[in-house]
Amino acid sequence: MKDSTPAAAMGVVEPFTRRLERYYRVHARIYDTTRWAFLFGRRELIERCAGQQPVPKNILEVGCGTGKNLMALANVFGQAQIVGMDLSAAMLARARHKLSDHGERIDLLQQAYGQDSPSGKSYDLLVFSYTLSMINPGWEQVIERAYQDLNPGGIIAVADFNDTRHGWFKRWMACNHVKMDKHLWPVLEARFQSLFLNTRPAYGGLWSYFLFIGEKT
Repeated sequence: MKDSTPAAAMGVVEPFTRRLERYYRVHARIYDTTRWAFLFGRRELIERCAGQQPVPKNILEVGCGTGKNLMALANVFGQAQIVGMDLSAAMLARARHKLSDHGERIDLLQQAYGQDSPSGKSYDLLVFSYTLSMINPGWEQVIERAYQDLNPGGIIAVADFNDTRHGWFKRWMACNHVKMDKHLWPVLEARFQSLFLNTRPAYGGLWSYFLFIGEKT
């Protein structure tokens, strides 16, 4: 497994990046044991990607965290080259340990997504798992960057928070860097040809989440 930190990520760090790193320096230790209760649909998203043709050869996950999805992607797509990207060094340290048996197939990058294409590649599959809702501002630019980085016929796969009717819960999620305004999937559906879109309630309607798979045409 390759691991690199571009020089750009080691230069001037924006305030949001510093706040996020402080947050995940604590939460990285408990992430895998707690987030299963909140981050629904991740396994199904990858299973649905496995049903798409052609089989992706180059895969990027933006906001790969501790590497849970990267491990699943590596197992499902046994011949693919995979890049995992995250801002948090603490989360990537967990991913590095978890993915140590996968050799050179997985490349981990500590950097923000949205400007230059990571690794100078184009991709057949881009995965965003509970990432876009945390990019505020700038999520529109990230979606456009994803469109540019996909090969023609490439697939974008997104699982994320959608909305809540409870103001107190929306404020609490904002404290955890999450925006819940039902703002993501309409833009995704407008930019990509929708292959699958479904919104679902969580915890009796406390909030909703969505799964989206779209094709660059």
